[in-house]
Amino acid sequence: MDKSTSSILALALAAVLSASSAISFYIWKKKLIEYDSKTKELQKSLNSALEKCAAERQGRIRAQQALRKAVVAQAQTKSENSGVTSYPMAPIGFVQSCFSTRNGTPRQPLLVPLARACLIFDSTRVPPASLEGLEEYSHCWIIYVFHLNTDLEKLWKDPSKSKFKAKVRVPRLKGGRRGVFATRSPHRPCPIGLTVAKVEAVQGNMLLLSGVDLVDGTPVLDIKPYLPYCDSIEGAVVPDWVTVDSVLSVASVSFSDDFSSSLVDCWKSVEKSLYSSPEELKSLVQQVLSWDIRSVSQRNRPHNNLIKMGTTDTSDNTSDLDDSQDGEPADSKELIYHLVLDGLNFSYEIDDNGNVIVKEVRRSSSISLRNVKRCNYSMWKNNLE
Repeated sequence: MDKSTSSILALALAAVLSASSAISFYIWKKKLIEYDSKTKELQKSLNSALEKCAAERQGRIRAQQALRKAVVAQAQTKSENSGVTSYPMAPIGFVQSCFSTRNGTPRQPLLVPLARACLIFDSTRVPPASLEGLEEYSHCWIIYVFHLNTDLEKLWKDPSKSKFKAKVRVPRLKGGRRGVFATRSPHRPCPIGLTVAKVEAVQGNMLLLSGVDLVDGTPVLDIKPYLPYCDSIEGAVVPDWVTVDSVLSVASVSFSDDFSSSLVDCWKSVEKSLYSSPEELKSLVQQVLSWDIRSVSQRNRPHNNLIKMGTTDTSDNTSDLDDSQDGEPADSKELIYHLVLDGLNFSYEIDDNGNVIVKEVRRSSSISLRNVKRCNYSMWKNNLE
C-alpha cells in the first residue's frame, strides 16, 4: 500500500470518527435538552403542588377563624338564654408582637429577651390615664386569651359531650402526660393565659414590652404590676421535670454563608419593624431557635416518617396538644422548618444531634396585620432614649 492510499484511508477514518463524534454530540445535546425540559416540567409541577398545599393550608386557617367567630357568637346567645353565670369581659387591648404565628412563640416568658411587643389599649375602654405610674415598674403581669386554640368549640358544648381531656402532653416529659392544671398548656377549660413581661415604656395608649411570649393579635384582659415582695416566692418547690432545661435546648445555632446578605435585602422591604437593624433581628432568630420550638410529635417522629408525610400538617389539633404552639410542617423531601418573625419567613434545619442551621430568609406571604397603627422601632427609640 503506497503512501497516498494510506493518507486517503487515514483521512476517511478521521472523517468517520469526526462524523461519529458529531452524531454522538448531537444525540447527547438532544438528550440534554430533553432532560432539561423534563426538569423544568417537574419543577413547574412541584411549584404548582406547593402552591396548592399553601392555598389549602390558608383555607383551613380561614375556616378555623370563621369557626371561632361563629362559636363566640353562638356562645353569647347561649349564655343569654341559659342559667349559666357569665361575666361581662371583653379585651382591653391587643398585642402587636414580633411573633407573627404561634410557631416559634416561646413557651414561657423572658426566655427570649429580644422578643418585643406593643400592647395597644382600646381607648374607648381604657383611658390613657389608666396607665399613669405603670412606667415606674420594671415588669408587669398580663392576663390574656389563647385566641388561636383550634379546639375552642369544645368549650361551648355540654361538659358531657365536649370530650375535653383532663391530661395534656408535656414537652419537658417528651410527651408524657400530666393533669392540665399541673401544666401551662394553652388548652384549658377556660383558655386564659398569664404571663410576665418587661416594661420598656408607656406612650399614650401603648405599652412597650420585651421578653414576651405572646403571638401577634393576642387579646388582653388585664395587666397588673409585678411586685417582687409578694410575687417572688422564696423556697418555692416544683417537680424535677420542670427544672430540666436541656430537654428543650439545642446544641448550636448557625447560619448559612449567604444568610446575612439575604437578611439585609429582606429587612429593607419590611415596612415597620420592631428592630433597629438586620443584625439585631438575626440575634432574635438565634435566641428563639436556641430552644427547640418543635412540637412533641415533630421531635418524636422519625425523620424518614416526616419525609414521607411531606407537607401534611404536623400540628397537633387535639386536646393532647403540648404546651407548644402549633408547629409548621416540614417541607417535602427535606427536613426544613419555618419560623416567621417580624414579617419574615426563616427556613431552618435541625439534625439528630440538635444542631440548628438557618438556611434562608424571605418575605412572609401569610401575615395578617390588624387594621390599626403598627408599632415600630422608631417608637421604641423615641421612648427609650
